[in-house]
Amino acid sequence: MRWWASLSLRGRLVLLGTTGLVVGLSIAGAAMAFAMTYSFRGSLDRSADATTAEIASLLDEGGRLPETLPAPANQVVQIIEPEKHTVVAGDRNADLFVPLLRGSEIDNALRGDRVEVPGDRAVQPDTLRVTAHQVPDGRIILVAVPLADYHRSLDLLKNALWLTYPTLIVVLVAIAWRVVGAALSPVDRLRLGAERITGAATDERLPVPPSSDEIQRLAITLNHMLDRLAVSRARQRSFIADAAHELRSPLASIRIQIEVAQKLGDWAAVSDDVIADLDRLSRLVEDLLLLARADASDHRRTAVEPVELRTLLAPFVKRYDTVTLAPGESLWTEGDPDALHRIVLNLVDNAVRHARTDVTLTVEPEGANEVLITVTDNGEGIPAPLRERVFDRFARLDDGRARDAGGSGLGLAIVRELTRRHGGTVRLTDARPGVRAEVRLPRLPDSTM
Repeated sequence: MRWWASLSLRGRLVLLGTTGLVVGLSIAGAAMAFAMTYSFRGSLDRSADATTAEIASLLDEGGRLPETLPAPANQVVQIIEPEKHTVVAGDRNADLFVPLLRGSEIDNALRGDRVEVPGDRAVQPDTLRVTAHQVPDGRIILVAVPLADYHRSLDLLKNALWLTYPTLIVVLVAIAWRVVGAALSPVDRLRLGAERITGAATDERLPVPPSSDEIQRLAITLNHMLDRLAVSRARQRSFIADAAHELRSPLASIRIQIEVAQKLGDWAAVSDDVIADLDRLSRLVEDLLLLARADASDHRRTAVEPVELRTLLAPFVKRYDTVTLAPGESLWTEGDPDALHRIVLNLVDNAVRHARTDVTLTVEPEGANEVLITVTDNGEGIPAPLRERVFDRFARLDDGRARDAGGSGLGLAIVRELTRRHGGTVRLTDARPGVRAEVRLPRLPDSTM
């Protein structure tokens, strides 16, 4: 089937259409020939039956026959004796010595069959179609109709089909080629448009045909895909630029401090600052690697196990003096314990940096199928229009909650990604004062524990 695969879509469609056309025309031609045969032979049989009935009515009770049997010019009539099968009468076209039918042919004809015999039995150039009828005194009337006219008509039909069908097929194939080409022209325009779009061209889009069909829907879908790719490329470029900027700051600080230490010869004075910058650089690289793995993964969680959320939150009360955990019932979810710990760690760390005095943690049921974790601080808060932006990578705010030197600018972006991978959601709300971070996760029923 390599030849089939090598054909263009246009060629395959036209070939399939041509094949269907040839099959359809062949069936139509066969149906026409069958219909003509049925009609023509039926007409001949009715004519022979009429002649048979007329001759039977002429036979009187004494069995005397007229000198010449009446029959149309194109028919042959014989009356034969039933026992010896000898001809006892005939019309002007009949052979009075050789019967039209012989032996079993007569029996078949008397049963109602139409028997076809060679024309030389009645000095005819073509086949004869013979009808038999037995009268009450036993004699048999044979009426033969030549099939010459039928054969000529059938040959004429065949010749007409052989002449017209190829011409008709060629004309229809040419029309189909143009019609299919016109129907596929939007696909060619889409292909040419796709060739013009390069990796750097973010604004070019594929042409959308005006017709309301599958090709228009395909073009719209592809353009939506290009829109998403453009957004992804823009985010990727911004991410790379921001990452380069963030990496440059600690590296530049380390370089300056080392140069100062070289001049002064006092390495101990700068060692703590260098270590702090290295820690900041290490956290930034770890956060970048975590997000890169999240982007490259198929979002299937690993090390999934039941996690009791109050047990997950309790260590943060000991770690931070300003953090308290509100009392509540034991609630479970299912997930990666390390990832869930990272979600809470980033939220608590962010809240502690911006809280005036304290941070409150809560965990409570949210309906029958979810659990709600909240991290609330009493800091300056975030305006509603900016609460979604803080989840962007390296997001910068213009207010007092702008990212300070202690964060990498990726903490909340990591929270959203890890929460999404656990089938949950995260958002910020107004705590009056401060901000409340709300994390919703699927709830694991207590009965399964």
